[in-house]
Amino acid sequence: MDINEQALDLHYQLQGKIEVVSRKHIETRQDLSLMYTPGVAEPCRVIAKDYEQSFRLTCRSNLVAVVTDGSAVLGLGDIGPAAGMPVMEGKCALFKEFGGVDAFPICVDTKDVDKLVETIALISKSFGGINLEDIAAPRCFEVERRLKEICDIPVFHDDQHGTAIVVAAAMLNAMKVTGKQMGQMKIVINGAGAAGIAIGKLLISMGFGNVVLCDLRGIICQGDLDLNAGQEEISRISNLNHEHGTLADALRGADAFVGVSRPNLVTAQMVSTMKDGIVFAMANPTPEIMPNEAKKGGAAVIGTGRSDFPNQINNVLVFPGVFKGALAVRAREITEGMKIKAAHALAALVTDDQLSAEYILPSALDKTVADAVADAVAREARAQGIARI
Repeated sequence: MDINEQALDLHYQLQGKIEVVSRKHIETRQDLSLMYTPGVAEPCRVIAKDYEQSFRLTCRSNLVAVVTDGSAVLGLGDIGPAAGMPVMEGKCALFKEFGGVDAFPICVDTKDVDKLVETIALISKSFGGINLEDIAAPRCFEVERRLKEICDIPVFHDDQHGTAIVVAAAMLNAMKVTGKQMGQMKIVINGAGAAGIAIGKLLISMGFGNVVLCDLRGIICQGDLDLNAGQEEISRISNLNHEHGTLADALRGADAFVGVSRPNLVTAQMVSTMKDGIVFAMANPTPEIMPNEAKKGGAAVIGTGRSDFPNQINNVLVFPGVFKGALAVRAREITEGMKIKAAHALAALVTDDQLSAEYILPSALDKTVADAVADAVAREARAQGIARI
């Protein structure tokens, strides 16, 4: 069987990748009295008097809602909330396996921003954090913004910020390999949706240099017509030289390429016009350019989203640790500073003697990563004064 057949067979066998497990077995009358009635009334009374005790007396302190509307699931597109459930379950399994964080899938059957925001806000008191997943752009920007305004727990769109953090970490180490200098880079991002815009914003805020975004129409420049709100916002701080043209035009003289778009858009000839190019071709399952073609074009460092090539750029290196750290100190939000610290902590896990063109990030299966990222996130939350413990 190929991987798709194997996965389908496994899902039929498991009938769900996660389950709810009680932390204490109920075997005696005393157990029943303490776990449920009449004893359970006392923690209820305590929480009614002091809301903060809900984080100490219930599971919400280590519980994340993984929420989707099913409108942008993996590379499958708008397949609906029910069809998105296997991905949300998988995300929950990764939260637990890699970060020790409990997570529960919530698939909401609406694409109406108001209804989606209201639904998530209304259930937020059951959770310690909200992980938005696979919600199409530009709707995802408004959903996250509004939820951050009204929720008192972290709200994090992993497709945006998890991707941005892992790309930033990879870029930090790719810079070391190539000898490029912070602040002097030209980085071209193809794909101006949720991930591409978030990557661009983080790379700019970290000071990498000039970021140029491209979409189907080519280079995005401030003043262009028909930009959505997210694209218009980033156009004000990107493409500092006001370039116009195609992706091929953007890549001439560029130091790095980040692809979060579609397969086979970049050629070896296009890579050859870059300067010791760093090529992160992350479209899945087929990247914008295959590693062997990028190498033919002279790429110095190559990364993809795939596990069968070196330098897998995978969000699993980020979101378990980010939430673990935020939950540990009961942070109210996940800030830009926390994201930057997470990127630096992830990059630092590859030591100078380990670093090479084919090893710029830890393995996606390295379960020590989450603790290092969590520590950095928790420290920054305390430094910013947004930690509650």
